[in-house]
Amino acid sequence: GYHIREAGSTAAQELAFTLANGFAYVEAAVAAGLDVDHFAPRLSFFFNSHLDFFEEVGKFRAARRIWARWMRDRYGATDERSLKLRFHTQTAGVSLTAQQPEVNVARVALQALAGVLGGTQSLHTDAFDEALALPTENAARIALRTQQVIAHETGVANVVDPLGGSAYVEWMTDELERRAESVFAHLEDQGDGSILEGVHAGIESGWFAGEIADAAYRYEREVNAGERIVVGVNAFTDGDDPDARRLLRIGQDTEDLQRKRLAAVRQARDDAAVATALARVVADAAEPTTNLMPALLDAVRARASLGEIVDALEAVFGTWTEKAVV
Repeated sequence: GYHIREAGSTAAQELAFTLANGFAYVEAAVAAGLDVDHFAPRLSFFFNSHLDFFEEVGKFRAARRIWARWMRDRYGATDERSLKLRFHTQTAGVSLTAQQPEVNVARVALQALAGVLGGTQSLHTDAFDEALALPTENAARIALRTQQVIAHETGVANVVDPLGGSAYVEWMTDELERRAESVFAHLEDQGDGSILEGVHAGIESGWFAGEIADAAYRYEREVNAGERIVVGVNAFTDGDDPDARRLLRIGQDTEDLQRKRLAAVRQARDDAAVATALARVVADAAEPTTNLMPALLDAVRARASLGEIVDALEAVFGTWTEKAVV
C-alpha cells in the first residue's frame, strides 16, 4: 500500500488495491492447498499515512473492517487471528518538501498520529530532511522522538479506536469502504468471480497503473493551479531556501569500508556451494508447483548475494516490462 500511495494514488485506491492484492495472495495460497487459518495469521500489510487527517483514520478503520469480513465470509477463516489486519504504517515520504524542510516535522507528527488513531501496530516516522538527502542523526532522532511523544505523552495509545463514534469519522470509514468494495466488484467482474484473476488482469492490462497515474496527474494539476495548498511550495514560500550545510554527506571512507566487507565475504565463501545453491534456485523457480523459499534460504546461507539470487530468478522469469498507459 505504501508504494501504491507514493506513486500517486488516492487513499481509496491505496485501500482497495492493497487489500485486493492481499485477497489475491489468499486465493493463491488456498488454491495451492493451504488451509486459510494456517497462513492468514502471519499475513501483514504496509500502509501509507498521508495528510488528510480524518481520511487517513477512516482508511485504516475501513481496512480493518473489510479484512475481517472478507476473511470470515468469503474465505471461511474461523481463527480470530486470521481476521485481524496486522499492519505497519509509514508517514508519507512523497508529502515531504525540500522547501522549508523543518515544516515536515509537523507533517510527520500529524501523519503518525493519524496512523495511531487508525489502529496501526507498527510505525515509521520519516525524518524532516529526507526530501533532500539521507537523514542526519539529528533529523532521525526528531523522527523517533515524535513517535515517543505520541506514545508516552498524548494518551492516545491508551484507548482502542478513540475516534470511533464520531459522525464524520464513521461516515468517512463507510465511504472509503464503499469505494473499496466497488473496486473489488470491478476486479471480480474482470476475473470471472476471482479476485486473483481480476488482479492479474488489472496488472496485465495496465488498469492499476492507469488509475494511479490519473490520480497523480489530478493531484499535481490541483497543486499547480493553486487549488491545493502545499505550504512552502505554492503558498507561504518565505524562507524556502534549505541550508545545504546541514545535510548528511557520505564520505569515501564509508564506501571503501563496504567494498572491503563485500570482498571479504566473497573471499571466504565456498564458490562451488554458491553455484550449486543458485542452480537449485533456477531449477525450483522453473517448476511452478515447487516451494521456492527453501532454495532461496539455502542460497542465502551459502552467502550468495541478493543480486546473484535475483539474476538466477531473472533467468527463469525474465524482466517485467510495464505496458504504456494510454
